[in-house]
Amino acid sequence: MSDKTLISAAQKARQYAIAPFSGFRVGAALETSEGKIYTGCNIENATLGLTICAERVALFKALSEGKTSFKRVCVVTDTSQPTPPCGACRQLLWEFGGNLDVLLADLKELKQTHQLGDLFPLAFDGRNLKS
Repeated sequence: MSDKTLISAAQKARQYAIAPFSGFRVGAALETSEGKIYTGCNIENATLGLTICAERVALFKALSEGKTSFKRVCVVTDTSQPTPPCGACRQLLWEFGGNLDVLLADLKELKQTHQLGDLFPLAFDGRNLKS
């Protein structure tokens, strides 16, 4: 699958974002190892603390349908600087996806590509729970 296809899916998902308080709309597209795309958008609520990010929505949709192997995730925002996943999203993407490719784009183009491990050095996961 091309980068353009994944970015387009994240851009489309962003259109459904519910961000009445911040106005910060995010779309994400997660590609499985089989090439299927799961999308998500951020969903805010009045407490803000219970807001869920686009990356986690896409991940939970995929996991809830039995998908457990992922290749990459794309995050789309309408900002001048690329917006990487937040800490909570990095943690969950790491635990369930490993060292994914992370594509950061805006409404027009791909801005940056990273490995999740570079964005999340010294990550905590199940290996840390074993003695």
